[in-house]
Amino acid sequence: MATPAQPKIYHIVHVRNLASIVADRCLWCDATMGQRQGATVIGMGSIKQRRLTLPVSCHPSTHVGDYVPFYFCSRSVMLYVIHRANHPELTYRGGQQPIVHLEADLHTVVQWAQANGRRWAFSLSNAGAIYAQFRARLDQLDDINWMAVAARDFRGADIKEGKQAEFLVEQSFPWHLIERVGVYAPTVAQQATIAMDGHPRRPVVEIRADWYY
Repeated sequence: MATPAQPKIYHIVHVRNLASIVADRCLWCDATMGQRQGATVIGMGSIKQRRLTLPVSCHPSTHVGDYVPFYFCSRSVMLYVIHRANHPELTYRGGQQPIVHLEADLHTVVQWAQANGRRWAFSLSNAGAIYAQFRARLDQLDDINWMAVAARDFRGADIKEGKQAEFLVEQSFPWHLIERVGVYAPTVAQQATIAMDGHPRRPVVEIRADWYY
């Protein structure tokens, strides 16, 4: 499967965190978020800790936790783990319904990063794994297993690995680059809309059940 002409990237957060993201006008990396209080954490603590020390090979002296992570697809493997709510390392047990997808355009993000001296990279699998491979050039996007990224059935080990490829932006990710907010249900759409009230940058909120399990 060829690289999409206009690839999109997706970050998932609990809808309760949206107001603070909008107020800060950015998403923060885990290295920064670890020093803040009050956010609803939907990831696994042990993995987040490991990401703080895993190097990003294409940018020496930086670690995975220094970057804001995005997937190349909605309906990610991590969202499935959240939906099942039975993983022993998962503290959050609130299910997928309050989770929102923040969508951005990859090429627009890269243009912004390059114009602002911000490093970016992408992994070919889960960036939190010690064997992850990293790239930092657009002409290397073909190295991603796009068939795996698009797969709805990821029970095969290779497909599961490829689907977890990540796009990383160093330190923070500006709110104005978010183009769309995808939600599970009308009640969450209302919460997301309220969270953005009064902010000049209000991306469209869409109910996208097909982005969920």
